[in-house]
Amino acid sequence: VQLQASGGGLVQAGGSLRLSCAASGLTFSSYAMGWFRQAPGKEREFVTAMRWSGGSTYYTDSVKGRFTISRDNAKNTVYLQMNGLKPEDTAVYYCAAGRPILSGVRFAQSYAYWGQGTQVTVSS
Repeated sequence: VQLQASGGGLVQAGGSLRLSCAASGLTFSSYAMGWFRQAPGKEREFVTAMRWSGGSTYYTDSVKGRFTISRDNAKNTVYLQMNGLKPEDTAVYYCAAGRPILSGVRFAQSYAYWGQGTQVTVSS
C-alpha cells in the first residue's frame, strides 16, 4: 500500500492550497481517508476525514468552514482544499487510510496506512 501526498508549499495568510493524496495497493473505495497534521514540537492532530462512501465528513473545529475534504474513487485520490489559511495551520500534513469505527474516525490509531507527509507553511 502506498499513499503519496503532494501539494504543500509556502503561502501567505489568507491564501489557499489544495493537497492531494494518491493511493495504490488497496481497494480505495473501501477505506476511510483522513488528513492529520503535525506542527513542530506538537503531537500529530486530526484535521478531517471522509468515510469510504463519501457521505460523511468530519472536521476539527479549527478548520471548519475553511477546509474541505473530497475524494475521487475513480482516481484513488483524496483531496484537501484549504482556504483562508492561517499561520497556525503551518505543519506537515499526512494523509491516512483506514477502517475506523464511527467513534474512532478522529484517532490516528484507527488508520493503518500513512503517506509521507507534505509541508504546508503559512506566512503572516
